[in-house]
Amino acid sequence: MTNLEKYNEAFTTTFEITEDQLANLKYQDIEAWDSVGHMSLIAALEDAFDIMMDTDDIIDLSSYEKGKEILSKADYGVEF
Repeated sequence: MTNLEKYNEAFTTTFEITEDQLANLKYQDIEAWDSVGHMSLIAALEDAFDIMMDTDDIIDLSSYEKGKEILSKADYGVEF
């Protein structure tokens, strides 16, 4: 499974959505992505990539695209 597939799966599984809904998805665009859903997503991403995210990055992860940007940082070394 590629990193992008893992990333997409974390979103689709956590929020029970399809991949075609990911493109412009932002925090609170859907009912499932509330504060509790956000922490579930973070847990899923940390498990998928075997990382521990910094608090600032958890707060900054405000969209599907921003999440890819954050995980691509040297701190996490996730390549898409």
